[in-house]
Amino acid sequence: MKLLIVDDHKVVRDGIRRLVEDMAVSEIGEAETPSEALAAFRRLRPDVTILDINLKNGSGLDVLRRLRADDPRAKIVVFSMYSDVVYAVSARREGALGYVSKSAPSDELLVALEKALGGEPYVDSETSSLMKEHASRETGVSDLTRRELQILHMLGDGKSLSEIAEGLGVAYKTVANTSTRMKEKLGVERTSDLVRFALETKGGRMLDGGN
Repeated sequence: MKLLIVDDHKVVRDGIRRLVEDMAVSEIGEAETPSEALAAFRRLRPDVTILDINLKNGSGLDVLRRLRADDPRAKIVVFSMYSDVVYAVSARREGALGYVSKSAPSDELLVALEKALGGEPYVDSETSSLMKEHASRETGVSDLTRRELQILHMLGDGKSLSEIAEGLGVAYKTVANTSTRMKEKLGVERTSDLVRFALETKGGRMLDGGN
């Protein structure tokens, strides 16, 4: 297996090298920046690429798109400091086979590499749990009314309940009661959770039903 490690921290790259010592790796390439990553990818044509989300002078997701555009068959495992459903979903949407948080046990990265080599997807256990929770909330979105979706949009735009009530021309209590129903449908406890959910899904397909 030829492996490319794209990460702007040498200590991380060195750690990955040590981690894969027992794997059948014939060649390892390294890159720190988006431009270096694309050049190294074209030179090495790795079997699997390990890619960080945050890079010098650019975004790992942009690099992911470039690598996939250069070779749609590219097998990429995103290795990120974020155990966050937003990053994981974005990475998978852009074509990454694997997603592993840097806080996950090291053997999960090895599993992700082995899975990716065989063309199989893998997400570390903690992030996977978050994605399942997110998916259950996505199901709840289908139960939201047009007005509830509108309020969720406005929460995502940073509006307070008072500002939403004023903007919609309704009583504050009406918006507060609607917010309570939304929490029940989405399985969250606080208004701040609604705001976070709105922000996470703002750019996706889940909130376009209010248009």
